[in-house]
Amino acid sequence: MIAHIRGIVSEKFGNSLIVDVNGVGYEMAVSSLDFDAAVLGEERKFYTYHAVRENSEELYGFSSLVAKKIFELLISVQGIGPKAGMAILSLAEPEDVRNAIANADAAFIAKASGVGKKSAERVIVDLRDKVGIPSKYGATEVVKAPQDTEPDEALDALIALGFPLKEALLALEKVDKTLPVEERVRLALKGA
Repeated sequence: MIAHIRGIVSEKFGNSLIVDVNGVGYEMAVSSLDFDAAVLGEERKFYTYHAVRENSEELYGFSSLVAKKIFELLISVQGIGPKAGMAILSLAEPEDVRNAIANADAAFIAKASGVGKKSAERVIVDLRDKVGIPSKYGATEVVKAPQDTEPDEALDALIALGFPLKEALLALEKVDKTLPVEERVRLALKGA
């Protein structure tokens, strides 16, 4: 299993990138937000999901571990495959997608290409209890351009330590966001 790839973005096409790692190019499908944020010639790290099917193998890339975990939750829903999961993640930042699910905003999820109303409702029913409480309430907006927000490294660290997304969010909820990453992780582990 390929957990992550760090290399130079050498090509961009469709919604895929080729990342060159010491002369080996890995093609991966990414969300439209990650695609827009990727700059040719720039070194980037992507967490990966390797989808193996009967007649194909595809690699999906994510700029944060949180995005990958949300993707894995999405594709666990009956009727949501990797392409639909990536379309949902292309709607907005991963935290906004998580909030939409937590807020039962099926209309937002249904805006994704290839995801209908019934599939969006199934996503809400299956995942609402798994994504934690909303951090903001109300309708979620579709994001057109990438925002200059950094992934939460403390959240990524807790997920890498084996915390489910919901528990990691709850553990970090009471920790000051201005503290260094190591301190936030330590305090979250202490409180968990």
